Amino acid sequence: MTDSSNTPKATGPAKSATRRQFIRTAGATAAVAGTGAIAAPAIKAQEPIRWRFQTYAGPALGAEVTKPIIDHFNKAANGEMEIELYYADQLVPTSELFRALQRGTIDGVHSDDDSMSAPTDVRVFGGYFPLATKHILDVPVLFQQYGLAEIWKEAYDEVDVAWLSAAGQDPCHFITKKPINSLADMDGLRLYTFPTAGQFLAKFGVIPVSIPYEDAEVAVQTGELDGMAWCGATEAYAVGWADVTDHFLTNNISGAWIGSFYANKKSLADLPDHLRELLMASIEAGHQYRNQWYWGGEARLRASGDKLKLTSIPQSEWREVEKEADKFWNEMEERSERSAKLVKIFREYNATLAKAGTPYSFE
Repeated sequence: MTDSSNTPKATGPAKSATRRQFIRTAGATAAVAGTGAIAAPAIKAQEPIRWRFQTYAGPALGAEVTKPIIDHFNKAANGEMEIELYYADQLVPTSELFRALQRGTIDGVHSDDDSMSAPTDVRVFGGYFPLATKHILDVPVLFQQYGLAEIWKEAYDEVDVAWLSAAGQDPCHFITKKPINSLADMDGLRLYTFPTAGQFLAKFGVIPVSIPYEDAEVAVQTGELDGMAWCGATEAYAVGWADVTDHFLTNNISGAWIGSFYANKKSLADLPDHLRELLMASIEAGHQYRNQWYWGGEARLRASGDKLKLTSIPQSEWREVEKEADKFWNEMEERSERSAKLVKIFREYNATLAKAGTPYSFE
């Protein structure tokens, strides 16, 4: 057994040095620990930016026309930002979308100008401006090659909302319980439709009805509505309207819906540059998806869909609708200098299509 009394003991300067070394080491350790504790909040993951975004479309349609864009953005944003998507009327009624966007109640919107009651003179040209387009690709061409993008941006800058981008969707057809084979068959029909389209169709006896989007199907079942002048075959089948109606009129009052994406100006300005670029890239990717979804859907469902029987009004009689559309355009161009400019562009573009012939024109 070792006698501890014989073990040398540290005394004097050596002992003091050992204590000083311990103090220095312990102090350094504490300092490091302290520094780590203070620095922890600085390295904590930043909360993602959050946007609230509402579309004009209900859940079934929104899954095709808006959700792919939001999903693409949220995945690519890699946790830096998250957009929460709401469908028609979930946060505010569709007719109040503009005001909610302007106030910042919501950060982004997908809609047409007409449905969201935008207080601009381009409003009547959004949605379905009667007989202004023939195909879905007419819309991006008009915006990118004929100057509509600059006109829309200017109009929304004046009302303090950021216009981002526009694209086409489906044509506007009559989807009804009773068949339509002549203009006389339109008289008295109660139809769910867009404000400007309804104003035009009233010239033929149509009674436009304004109700929430999600109520339209039940309204047909109860007899409150006779049908819709809202979309083409693709939407009618996708959202269930083809299940409660029986006939599809092949003549359309517009060849493509003009819809846009908008943002609250402050919300958009607060985004870092790379997230703004990502948002625009996601929107453009969504445009491409909708082009094929609608274009292919219209052809397939008109050719082989088994829920809606196709009817047509003879072209000789339909020319009366075309004449009324020309008068309607004259009325709209008198509203403002910008409206006159837009009508001039639509006239020039349609003259180009007519001169180009098939497949650009139906003539």
